[in-house]
Amino acid sequence: MDAYDYESLSGRVILVTGGGRGLGAAICEALAREGAQVAVADINEVSATQAADEIRSGGGTAEAYRMDVADEQSIIKTFDSIANRFGHVDAIINNAGIDVTVGIREMEVSDWHRVIATNLSGPFLVSKYALPHLRPGGHIINVASTASRRAWPNASAYHASKWGLLGMTHALHSELRGEGIKVSAVIAGGMRTPFLMDRFPDLDVQLLQDPKNVARAISFVLKQPPETVIPEIMVLPMKEASWP
Repeated sequence: MDAYDYESLSGRVILVTGGGRGLGAAICEALAREGAQVAVADINEVSATQAADEIRSGGGTAEAYRMDVADEQSIIKTFDSIANRFGHVDAIINNAGIDVTVGIREMEVSDWHRVIATNLSGPFLVSKYALPHLRPGGHIINVASTASRRAWPNASAYHASKWGLLGMTHALHSELRGEGIKVSAVIAGGMRTPFLMDRFPDLDVQLLQDPKNVARAISFVLKQPPETVIPEIMVLPMKEASWP
């Protein structure tokens, strides 16, 4: 692709972390359906492979990569593999995230570090090592949460990571826009994904949104013309309980 068609994702090479299930899988599916060549990265190789296989069975282009966003060497190796397969990267979606839902008295120090390593240091590392591979006009999208704007009990590590991610996103937007690199935060409200449903099975699904809706918003952010960037967008279900 010699030049971007900003109204289309066709041919763009896009890496999605945490792409094996939930929102990540929905993002991969949506981007592939619009013609993107998707690098499905996940710490769970089986999940990544299944997601990529489903995309290919539907006629799309996808490759699975086992990548741990908390492991610097794993990230470097993945980008080397993507470069060998596709030659470059057009966009990265930092979507991988975890949570440990306990109070500060109960939280193990190791769990604190694990959440920060995945949710905050991970996007830093992936963004850092993506830059040599990003084409001019490339895009970094960080998936944040309403937890980056509000706070509730028993989620100190998650809030710290997501508030930090939002701050880092705006800092990178300021730093990289002069180089023609776009950086955006997508603040996603509650979704019907394993991330919530596995931990809170009593949640009312009517208060949650389909992750495909957030994936559609990410596609919209990616398709802005070259003179326009969306630094931040919030996508909420109509009955969002964590935001007024």
